[in-house]
Amino acid sequence: MVELSKQNRKAGHLFAMKTITQTMRFRQAVIEYSVQHGVTKAAIRYRLNRQYIYRWRKRYDGTLQSLADRSHRPHSHPNQHTPEEIKLILDMRRRNPNTGLVVFWVKLRQRGYTRSVSGLYRFLRKRGQMAVPLPNPKYVPKPYEQMQYPGQRGQIDVKVVPSVCMVGQEKETQWFQYTFIDEYSRFRYLEAFEEHSTYSSTVFLRHVVERFPYAIECIQTDNGTEFTKRLLPKGGNTPTLFEAELARLGIRHKLIRPYTPRHNGKVERSHRKDNEEFYASHRFYSFDDFRNQLAIRERSYNNFPMRPLNWRSPKQVLFAFPNV
Repeated sequence: MVELSKQNRKAGHLFAMKTITQTMRFRQAVIEYSVQHGVTKAAIRYRLNRQYIYRWRKRYDGTLQSLADRSHRPHSHPNQHTPEEIKLILDMRRRNPNTGLVVFWVKLRQRGYTRSVSGLYRFLRKRGQMAVPLPNPKYVPKPYEQMQYPGQRGQIDVKVVPSVCMVGQEKETQWFQYTFIDEYSRFRYLEAFEEHSTYSSTVFLRHVVERFPYAIECIQTDNGTEFTKRLLPKGGNTPTLFEAELARLGIRHKLIRPYTPRHNGKVERSHRKDNEEFYASHRFYSFDDFRNQLAIRERSYNNFPMRPLNWRSPKQVLFAFPNV
């Protein structure tokens, strides 16, 4: 796109130069004819006034460049900024190099400046005194801890099924997709639920442990109430059914930083792919229909080659690990 815009500008510049050259050659022809036959005959032949010919004869020095148009921009304007206003603007800009246009204009008005904000904008643009924005502080991610074997850590999250996908259901009906993803192999286990609660999370966890062929050492979740009471004003020290089941199974529970879904990035990314590839093109006519189609989606995902896995599928990576 940048190259294309450069080419367009270059083409426009060449076109303008060509037009100017034709005009300059015309003026040169008029001058040469007037020298041979007189200004009056040249004015009649080329349908010009005599003052025009005299003006260009006076400017002509034998080169085409001397016949080029000069800038028509006036040297001054009755409403231009006064020297006092210019000094005020430049002094204020030195002290406020990063201040935006409107704030800068308000500060000038507090010191007696009476021009409009658009007039100030034109002056700043002309003088090259527009604000220099400070660089935004960028988020510097910590080095990601690569998992070394299946089950070392898994992520669990819940996705609400878009209501547009549910056909023939009451408006208040909600279905939920529970998702487990193994960070090492990207292997996923999906399950449909009609309830979004710590009980559903506990049932899902038991099914994950039964389905996953390796021992799971750690489960990472967000701080939703279906997983923990950590952010609730009361009962924050009381474990939920989900946390109690994790403790019974000997699985460590890792909670991400509140309101930071990127820390649960793998499962969040997989949910985005579900939106794009599954929910955008599927409709469900009953909960059983949704559950069956979700199972097909799970098989499709686990058998699809992925770039992070060197174009192997999650299932291939999972079962290629020794000591299965």
